[in-house]
Amino acid sequence: MTTYDADGITLEKVREYVWEIPQEGDMRTPARVLASEALLDEISDDKTLQQIKNATHLPGITNHAICMPDGHQGYGFPVGGVGALDAKNGCISPGAVGYDINCGVRMMTTNLTYDDVRGNEEELVDALFANVPSGLGGGGIVKGDADAIEGILARGVEWAVEEGYGVEDDLRACEDEGRRPDADPSAVSQKAKDRGRNQIGSLGSGNHFLEIQRVTDVFREDVGDAFDLREDQIVVLIHCGSRGLGHQVCNDYLRKIEKQHADLLDRLPDKELAAAPAGSELAEEYYGAMCAAINFAWVNRQLIMHRTRRVFERVFDRTWEQMEMQLLYDVAHNIAKKESHDVDGESRELYVHRKGATRAFPAGHPEVPAAYRDVGQPIIIPGSMGAGSYVLRGGDKSMTETFGSTAHGAGRLMSRTAAKDTYWGGDVQDELEQDGVYVKAQSGATVAEEAPGVYKDVDEVVRVSDALGIGDKVARTFPVCNIKG
Repeated sequence: MTTYDADGITLEKVREYVWEIPQEGDMRTPARVLASEALLDEISDDKTLQQIKNATHLPGITNHAICMPDGHQGYGFPVGGVGALDAKNGCISPGAVGYDINCGVRMMTTNLTYDDVRGNEEELVDALFANVPSGLGGGGIVKGDADAIEGILARGVEWAVEEGYGVEDDLRACEDEGRRPDADPSAVSQKAKDRGRNQIGSLGSGNHFLEIQRVTDVFREDVGDAFDLREDQIVVLIHCGSRGLGHQVCNDYLRKIEKQHADLLDRLPDKELAAAPAGSELAEEYYGAMCAAINFAWVNRQLIMHRTRRVFERVFDRTWEQMEMQLLYDVAHNIAKKESHDVDGESRELYVHRKGATRAFPAGHPEVPAAYRDVGQPIIIPGSMGAGSYVLRGGDKSMTETFGSTAHGAGRLMSRTAAKDTYWGGDVQDELEQDGVYVKAQSGATVAEEAPGVYKDVDEVVRVSDALGIGDKVARTFPVCNIKG
């Protein structure tokens, strides 16, 4: 097959797993979809292809708009989308970042084995559910007064470590060391700060979770050693974002852009791609507010990790240090970061938008933490509750192919409404327990929305990433306990 047709859009096969929507009309670049034919069949089921084509109309977009193997329809810009926009002559788009700014994942390793946990699953899942706030609305591990909110927004995980919610090593194992220095708390509205005040250290709802996993396979022993991963080991995966604060930041700036830059909006094929011109006052304000929300999300995950360490101490009657509960890495999704990339032989500063996509810097890149620089940046790709997850490392071809990016998860096949119409939460929970996965959630509807059948095949997503050399497969994990909102 050399071409693929879906809903009036024709994709041309560039090479194995690389498909291109040619530039035409007002498109500023081509669009590319990275997928096998099986994944492309699923990606083409919704508006993903039209959305990635629409993204090529954004001013300053460079090389091509990219859809990752886990791509699916999002708000204006597809989830699994990457777009690099010139930071001087282009724009920055809240719609291409998304509402849950820095929805991301972090993995913590331990020296526990599956045998250490077996028999304690119910006690562990109950204790985690009781001690890690989840669900819609308020409730966090700490209540943030005005000074705390300002400190979190400005300094990220540095604030958490100084307040006793982490250690220095946690900073060194976090993307950007857990702090965006361009953060501007004054650009975050009081309404956004108020929404975040009571949610610091909480999972939220939807697809967010805390999961205890066991390592089932290590595919690259040398990289596994560098990441401290070994078969049968227990690890912890945390997936959540910036809660109501990030949502409000996105909403605030979308409304401002609609008023102040209506002329640019009128030139875009979808108003949900709303963008502010690079260099404009609004672009700078949004960037500062977005970076502050990124810091908030990192603190959110840091506090959940801190509370998880405390729960493990009580359940296993030893200190978290004795269990060697160390942060492997924390990666951000839903961001637009200023990064320098080689474009046509010259270095250019770009707003790299990764919406439902993960940074994937290769070995040798100066922004990879020193501990991993020889092997590449860790990448964490969650799957569904019944399919397991993966740890990858930044691939050698990521910088030339995807602006240093890869997929962020399995990618949804089914909307939440359709999932609840198809699955019954209690049945899903029973089936998972038969497979040795203990799940606790605020409601059966949440479990139904996140049933394994709702997601694409994470094995196939990772296989394509590995084959393209943008994210290399290192290890596979499988759930043991999972708590959800």
